[in-house]
Amino acid sequence: MATISLRRARTIIRKTMDHGREAGWKPLSIVVVDAGGHVIAFERADGAPPGRFDLALGKARGCVLMGMTGTQLRDRAETQAYFVSAAGAALGQHLVPVPGGILVRDAKGTILGAVGVTGDTSENDLAAGAAAIEAAGLIADG
Repeated sequence: MATISLRRARTIIRKTMDHGREAGWKPLSIVVVDAGGHVIAFERADGAPPGRFDLALGKARGCVLMGMTGTQLRDRAETQAYFVSAAGAALGQHLVPVPGGILVRDAKGTILGAVGVTGDTSENDLAAGAAAIEAAGLIADG
């Protein structure tokens, strides 16, 4: 099974941090998970609250476990709140339905895992993570 290597996961985290820092955003926290939702790597910037791990993980895991982007999950929550609430309960609360949860795909479109970014606005989280995924040679689906 294709996956995201630890080296690539670290590159995604570093480039996400760089993007946020250069833009002057709040401290980011980033998690990279494989296609099963298992953590490959995580980093929390200095000054980021400790609860950000759970938020980043919920964004990333929700994406891979539901096969949807964070933006798609948010849109679904707006039209079918009962479904997203039930999905969150079924997934053990590993579902944060907002942008910043980004599916990671290879050139063939296969889902390799996901990235969860949190710390600034959801749109900025998404932008930083997507730019980093692309810079690492993968396809961001956010």
